[in-house]
Amino acid sequence: MLNEKITAALNDQIELEANSSATYLAMASWCDKEGLGGCAQFFYAQSDEEREHMLKIVHYMNEMDGHAIIPAQKLPQSEYDSIQEVFKMVYAQERHVTQSIHSLLNLSQEANDHATILFLQWYVAEQREEEALMREILDKMKLIGTGGQSLYYIDKELDKINKNRLAAEAAADPSAPVA
Repeated sequence: MLNEKITAALNDQIELEANSSATYLAMASWCDKEGLGGCAQFFYAQSDEEREHMLKIVHYMNEMDGHAIIPAQKLPQSEYDSIQEVFKMVYAQERHVTQSIHSLLNLSQEANDHATILFLQWYVAEQREEEALMREILDKMKLIGTGGQSLYYIDKELDKINKNRLAAEAAADPSAPVA
């Protein structure tokens, strides 16, 4: 059974994951509007992933005889000045989510809640991967630059990441769609 502090913190995390999903969906829509199909597909997948993260917490809380509260979502930003701005925001958002997971882990350790500590380990590893990916994308954007053709190359780089993601998912789950 989850204590009140852990329950409240996990419900806060549900809200954070839900808002992240909505933010990525808004970014995907903006990218579609701007003709950045590779970037759009990347953000659609990110939105789905954040929703899955939220659902994992919902299921965990219900399994642990807690009560997951599904929050209203904040209206995400829907206009951006550049794809570089979008990815800088994404990196900051992922770092915020990481800090939130670490705070949850600290709270769970203080409460000697071993089940929640174990549950959160997956999120720690996932956030490490997410931050590394966003840094890699930002580094590539710096190399590509902001010249006239940069959007084309940035979009192609994101398309490669999408294909690699699909291939990794197919290797892990043979029933997953392939690129």
